Amino acid sequence: MRQLTITERLEALAQRAAVADPAQPARCILACVLALMAIGFLLQASHAATTLPPEAYREELVRMVQFRVLAAIVFLLAYRAGPWGIERHVGWLTGLVILLLLLVYVPAINAAVNGSRRWLKVPFIPLTIQPSELARVVAVMWVARRCRDLGDGVRDARGGYLPMFLFGMGLFTLILFEPDVGGSILFLICILSTMWVGGARPSHLAGSGAVLLGGALLFGAAAFSHVQERLSVWMGHSTNDQVTRAAEAMASGDLTGVGLTHGGFRNQNLQYMQTDYALSLVGEELGLLGVLGVIGLLLAYIVFSFRLVASLDDRYLALTAFGLLVSVAFQAMLHVQVVTGLAPPKGMTLPFVSEGGSALIASSLAIGLALGASRRARQTGGGLSGTDPHPSH
Repeated sequence: MRQLTITERLEALAQRAAVADPAQPARCILACVLALMAIGFLLQASHAATTLPPEAYREELVRMVQFRVLAAIVFLLAYRAGPWGIERHVGWLTGLVILLLLLVYVPAINAAVNGSRRWLKVPFIPLTIQPSELARVVAVMWVARRCRDLGDGVRDARGGYLPMFLFGMGLFTLILFEPDVGGSILFLICILSTMWVGGARPSHLAGSGAVLLGGALLFGAAAFSHVQERLSVWMGHSTNDQVTRAAEAMASGDLTGVGLTHGGFRNQNLQYMQTDYALSLVGEELGLLGVLGVIGLLLAYIVFSFRLVASLDDRYLALTAFGLLVSVAFQAMLHVQVVTGLAPPKGMTLPFVSEGGSALIASSLAIGLALGASRRARQTGGGLSGTDPHPSH
């Protein structure tokens, strides 16, 4: 009896996950996202209620609602356009992303926080954007289009894989030197995953990925003291008050939590509970059941994401949907791993739950485009119930 390879096993799982109508998993993904947004709104409002004076709290609530309205508009526009509507603009969008990643190095317009140049000020409005988040979305679409155009040529090192890898490495380097070691690693994982599903040889991806990921960690540890400290904390060689108290906050909620607005760690100098350590806020106020609920929603999101991708016959739609959906999933996984101590401390927000307008809008853009692929498939018969409208690809 022949043993199946890992590739054959994955193909078998994909066939089992596929459904005839991609709208079914798309609706489930949307339901998971809306549930996470609702939990995030409640937690952020709870956090602000006990850390801000009444007037500032009202202003914060208005701001939170405004960001969610804007995120909904971005989602709807992205869903309406879908990957096919954006495809012809991918070239100049890639150029725009490169320009924005370069502009973060310009002191006059960047919004540096804790020594990192990751954000840009938006003129005339109190909003900052993080170009690396937009870069993930655009780069995934660029790689997906390139894989489709190359066909089987993507397996060729010189003409297929290498140009895509060099493109990704260039953007990866710009993000790494902001500095944002975790963000650059997340970006690279998303790009390499899309290339892998697009047909690139695993041997090419494994070798170059290991070199870049290992190089990023070594460079970060050598060049930045905060990266050294975080790696030391993760390996157990030292302790960090932020990490320790975040774990204590999550554990203090027991089974059902202390209740919304009743968490006390935020007023005991525990920072970033509403952003980089949002899961600890979930644990404190909603307890173990709340944490399991959030993780359950994330797992459901991942399952239905694979079902959606497996249901798309069109290669470009499937690759784009895969890259965009897993970019949000990987970010959520990293956040959970950081808060639970399974990964080195890293400023990584929990999509749709953590505070942050720029991150919410970027995630809504990615989800909107990915779900727009299901809409396009239904219109053209490109789901499993029909045929690929572009069989030459």
